[in-house]
Amino acid sequence: MFDAEKVKDQCVAWIRSFFEENGRNCNAVVGISGGKDSSVTAALCVEALGKERVIGVLMPCGEQADIDMAYLLVRHLGIKHYEINIKAAVDGILGELHGFEPSVQSRTNLPARIRMATLYAVSQSMNGRVANTCNLSEDWVGYSTRYGDAAGDFSPLCELTVTEVKKIGEILGLPETLTHKVPVDGLSGKTDEENLGFTYDELDRYIRTGKIEDQEKKAKIDWLHEKNLFKLKLMPGFSYTEE
Repeated sequence: MFDAEKVKDQCVAWIRSFFEENGRNCNAVVGISGGKDSSVTAALCVEALGKERVIGVLMPCGEQADIDMAYLLVRHLGIKHYEINIKAAVDGILGELHGFEPSVQSRTNLPARIRMATLYAVSQSMNGRVANTCNLSEDWVGYSTRYGDAAGDFSPLCELTVTEVKKIGEILGLPETLTHKVPVDGLSGKTDEENLGFTYDELDRYIRTGKIEDQEKKAKIDWLHEKNLFKLKLMPGFSYTEE
């Protein structure tokens, strides 16, 4: 049985330990989308470090229909925050890609990578450490952008499924509209589950118990997991040795 209170306390203690070892008196810099993952990550950092040491960064790409959810979170937590629109940066890079047509996947992932560059610009200017907000469910099937939302300096949720993240959000007292908001990728306009072809409930149960009724979905999850394992590993490097 998942004990959300216990795991929350352990995660808070882990965040404090990380900052003691890797940035005493530094700030936690969190990209705020208005979804459960960034909300729970920011709330954990507030409990661990105090709200005065947590900085939220809102990064719409042009108009963001649900940006009110991001503002709900930063106001609920009472944290310092900045809104930085990345549209000009994304358009600028796309406009300089001459001689070939950027792929759909490239266009889809570019904003996530610009957002991470933005977070590091804020972090390095404000004595910060960048929070990675990916959860285990997303990482399991590679549902993240390498060097985009998959990057960061510390990762509080990487061993927690979507179901478990929601439960921790409830323990933290976050508004239900944030913890149970339908997850969307913020890039393609589709929900996560539409993109994946299975629900997070099905995925989380399979991760934790190995059980899933639909064999086609099992095969797809297994294929995605195997295909995307490289995202969770360090970059391979050539090892030079003198003979």
